[in-house]
Amino acid sequence: MQIGKYKYEFDFFSWIKKTELVELDSINPTDDPVRPELNSEFRTSKGRKIFGLKYKDNIEGVVCFAFTNEIPATIKEMDLMSTDEDKASIPVAYTLWSFKKGAGKKIMKELQKYFKSKEQFESIITISPLTPVATHYHIRNGARLIKINPTTQNFEYKI
Repeated sequence: MQIGKYKYEFDFFSWIKKTELVELDSINPTDDPVRPELNSEFRTSKGRKIFGLKYKDNIEGVVCFAFTNEIPATIKEMDLMSTDEDKASIPVAYTLWSFKKGAGKKIMKELQKYFKSKEQFESIITISPLTPVATHYHIRNGARLIKINPTTQNFEYKI
């Protein structure tokens, strides 16, 4: 007796190929599991941008950046160091989250391409919480740990 083979036509991650990187004017800070205390004004003030991974009419992933010339160890340092993007040498990702599995990895890949096109940047630096989840995420996605601070850690993504 021969058992038939079943062919599944569903590709769980096919939606990812149809996404686009967009700049956002604001987000709902309570959606941010990493730094919900930072309001939209903070995230869009001088030297800061919010990027989203858009699929159809939905934002599936979000990353907030500050632009600096030094690597910050705290959010306060990052706040003080922030400068206009065209005057900065380091894009600092200080929070990242996704609403759909795979969106976090995809948005970082898209941001690496985006910052590579700017030519003034050599890498993306993170200021991440000292948690196993953050460490695992960044290492799994190709970043290297460059510094452990008292309350944060910095990872580097080469671009």
